[in-house]
Amino acid sequence: MAKLLVKLQRYFRRKPVRFFTLLALYLAAGSLVFLHSGFAGETTVTGSQRGRGAGEGPGLPYLGVMQLSRGFKASATMPAAGRRHGPWFKSTSKEPAERAKAGDYSSTRSRVLRGRSGREKEEDRARYIGCYVDNTRRRTLRGVSFFDYKKMTVFRCQDNCAERGYLYAGLEFGAECYCGHKVQASNASESECNMECKGERSNICGGVNRLSIYRLELAQESARRYGSAIFRGCFRRPDNVSIALPVSQLMLNMSVDKCVDFCTEKEYPLSALAGTTCRCGFPTTLFTLHEREDEQLCAQKCAGEEFESCGTAEYLLVYQTQVQDNRCMDRRFLPTRAKQLVALASFPGAGNTWARHLIELATGFYTGSYYFDGSLYNKGFKGERDHWRSGRTICIKTHESGQKEIESFDSAILLIRNPYKALMAEFNRKYGGHIGFAAHAHWKGKEWPEFVANYAPWWATHTLDWLRYGKKVLVVHFEDLKRDLFVQLQRMVGLLGIVACEDRLLCVEGQKDGNFKRSGLRKLEYDPYTPEMRKMISGYIKTVDTALKLRNLSGVPDDYYPR
Repeated sequence: MAKLLVKLQRYFRRKPVRFFTLLALYLAAGSLVFLHSGFAGETTVTGSQRGRGAGEGPGLPYLGVMQLSRGFKASATMPAAGRRHGPWFKSTSKEPAERAKAGDYSSTRSRVLRGRSGREKEEDRARYIGCYVDNTRRRTLRGVSFFDYKKMTVFRCQDNCAERGYLYAGLEFGAECYCGHKVQASNASESECNMECKGERSNICGGVNRLSIYRLELAQESARRYGSAIFRGCFRRPDNVSIALPVSQLMLNMSVDKCVDFCTEKEYPLSALAGTTCRCGFPTTLFTLHEREDEQLCAQKCAGEEFESCGTAEYLLVYQTQVQDNRCMDRRFLPTRAKQLVALASFPGAGNTWARHLIELATGFYTGSYYFDGSLYNKGFKGERDHWRSGRTICIKTHESGQKEIESFDSAILLIRNPYKALMAEFNRKYGGHIGFAAHAHWKGKEWPEFVANYAPWWATHTLDWLRYGKKVLVVHFEDLKRDLFVQLQRMVGLLGIVACEDRLLCVEGQKDGNFKRSGLRKLEYDPYTPEMRKMISGYIKTVDTALKLRNLSGVPDDYYPR
């Protein structure tokens, strides 16, 4: 034994680093054993043992180490943490002095029960009414919807629906939020609503084709006045009015609010005022809303509101309600692998994401991307995660230029936008996100001049490369798409090999904005382009205009210049 110790002593004298390494490992192992033995037993923290810290108020719960991990058992007397609630909820009753027992989170209680306990705490604010069946063909809640596959929470969904005046908010698949005024489906078992919210693991957000639905107790009745109903214009009464607008109601005390409320309650996206008759329906081939009349033809005062117009029996005043037209909202991947790769090509900032939104609604199929943008995937562009050659998507977003990249595609939709607008849009995206804005300091600093110097030439070369190397290119101007969406979308869908249903395209017109439209409220109070920048960009516009005309295409729209 003595010889062994001598040998070890000599060894570590020659290798001191190894000695100290083994010593550190020994101490670390001992510390872990000590910590494990300290927490192995069941620990309780009683009210008498709890000391109130200096920062605690009289009603604040003690939050000790026992709540840091689900593996530790919490005291039966420990109060659960409260939920946040928006200012739109009623506050009609005081918070109860004692919460329900927190329970043992390491026990066999399911996530469903945990979510239910959270729901029960907000009975007088947003009342949970149950788990319901949903159908992608015929939604249970038929108002607006939005998705966030990363940050969805119960509160966020409730808040969004309440802001728009809806009575119900429903969550599905952990990340999808649906709003509505009626629940039009049967109950499902609570165990079928079993998916945690993507942004809030402690709560349940529905399941697969299952909705966790809340009834919203609005703080102000005026939130249901539908002040955000969109005015669509004055239109001649269609020939088959009872078919085109199938639901009607005589209203002797007619007003815009009353007719919009009536059609919203009946779950129709169009509200048409015809004197003392309120009509409801969808935009269809019988009533396309494409041929507007002079508004003076509809300028008959409302019986119930002297400062409003209510149309006449022959000329209808039409508003779009908050009810979402679900005829074009279903989307899926292609059932069979696509034989051709179709590019949706554009310079950055030219409206590619908006065009993808329109194509998905018009065709019912997801679009893909040459890149991967997590924020777009989280907002519902599910084809974003697929490899661009997967063949499961109807077309592929790309900003690439250059012969090799362009020749990878069999055909392309080339989206071109006014470079002055495209450069500003891309600059906002780069420094403010997809629907955000660049800060004033970025516009006034060195970033903007450098950006224009680098990106303006690319705007021209991008278009020239696609015209030169593209195999089958359909040119669509962003401005024409905004001005005449129906016709331009028909052209785009035709290239994709899809027979466009007219009623579906009319539905797209009503849902055209999507979730990626920048608010027009924050506009620059000055022109960021210097005379030198304008001179350079005008030269690029003329180059692209000439290239288009040489291929027997219409040149750039007139509003590209003079500038």
